[in-house]
Amino acid sequence: MATRRDPAGAELFAAAARDVKQAGAPLADRMRPRTLDEYLGQSQILGPGKILRRMLDQEAAHAAAPQKSAPRRSLPSLLLWGPPGTGKTTLANLIAKAADAQFVMFSAVSSGVKEARETIETARQRMMFEQRRTILFVDEIHRFNKAQQDAFLPAVEDGTIALLGATTENPSFEVNGALLSRCRVFVLQPLTAAELGQLIDRALADAERGLGAEKIELEPAARKALSEMAGGDARSLLNALELAVRVAPASSDGVKRVDAELAKEALQRNTILYDQSGEEHYNLISALHKAVRNSDPDAALYYLARMIEGGEDPHFIARRLMRIATEDIGLADPQAALQAQAAKDAAGFIGYPECDTALAQAAVYLACAPKSDAIYHAIKAARAEVKQSGPIPVPLHLRNAPTGLMKALGYGTGYQYDHDWPVHIGPMDSMPEELKGKKFYEPGTLGFEKDLQKRLEFFAKVRAKLRGEEPAPPPPEPNSPTR
Repeated sequence: MATRRDPAGAELFAAAARDVKQAGAPLADRMRPRTLDEYLGQSQILGPGKILRRMLDQEAAHAAAPQKSAPRRSLPSLLLWGPPGTGKTTLANLIAKAADAQFVMFSAVSSGVKEARETIETARQRMMFEQRRTILFVDEIHRFNKAQQDAFLPAVEDGTIALLGATTENPSFEVNGALLSRCRVFVLQPLTAAELGQLIDRALADAERGLGAEKIELEPAARKALSEMAGGDARSLLNALELAVRVAPASSDGVKRVDAELAKEALQRNTILYDQSGEEHYNLISALHKAVRNSDPDAALYYLARMIEGGEDPHFIARRLMRIATEDIGLADPQAALQAQAAKDAAGFIGYPECDTALAQAAVYLACAPKSDAIYHAIKAARAEVKQSGPIPVPLHLRNAPTGLMKALGYGTGYQYDHDWPVHIGPMDSMPEELKGKKFYEPGTLGFEKDLQKRLEFFAKVRAKLRGEEPAPPPPEPNSPTR
């Protein structure tokens, strides 16, 4: 005989199960904001008058209206982009709550195209029979490949679902262009130390979901360490706080005291936001390059340290230092390339952690060196000329003639050996006739390039004299210091 179901009992059982799950959940999960007013940070998108806040207020007002018409499809598809622990999943839940929509979680890690199509079909039925919209939340949406992301396109296009994607990676690189064009991207920033401090205070005061039922004394220095060293990550902060409280010894009066040393140990170390293949990888190497170009050794050291602490490949850093040495310094200081080469050798020879000083030495030297991009522009101009004029034949007098046939064809005829001339400079022209007089390299005015400019002027005058064009110049002055 079938057992008759007791709805009231079932509801009580479900509520008890939720309470057990909540009680056993980590502090970070228990302290998730339940309303937008509880949500900390992201004032750039949720502050008064900001577009996302206005949009959600309108949705909440519509959902609360006593006489509601058919559900509007005004809520656009959104992508929430930000580092870990900034509240992407929480914000997605709050958006769904404000819109009074069915919230469906979809994991890009464990689900594929088949599950996506089934979810979309269910959403279509819900819209048809229940007149209720579906918000499909896809966490780590960048883990879907481009073909899988295409599965969402028709449903997003016709409004069957409002797609809500969360990602720690730059959507410009990781999200299908067609899908990206149909979504509004909101950027979430790491929480500030002040905001994380507020979160600590909430957790310690909340007896229902937080740690308020326990006797805890958090030293000011510990609060400061946690809020400043969590790297803007609320989840990391609350996990560390919970661990510190759990292992803190209780005094005779039952109070658990958490000092700065215990707080730091629980956090382990400053959370370094770094992805060796993602956007931060390129952001930091770009910042290092531009700090060196800006002759700012302190900023260069800071960005270098960020990469080292994030575990960046030292060879990657050394390669960029060599590029800086030739692109931004060049012959203004020929020693710059040698410093970069030494850093590269150290990276391969001794590796981490000892090669950090070699990288730092090269970065500081390059930052302090006189700057010139003359070589960068010279090779750029020469390559542009090659593309424009094509493979102009090498002049016969510059060609090698190792065989009798080549000599008979005129290879090498008219070549003038410069060491046979005074000051080892002859009158010969090395450019093809079509490019005679063309200049690519224009020395800068700093460092060693000042000397190079004088040398080039001297060479030109000697050749002009040998060609009978003008009087011979005086010999060049001895080399001046490169500084």
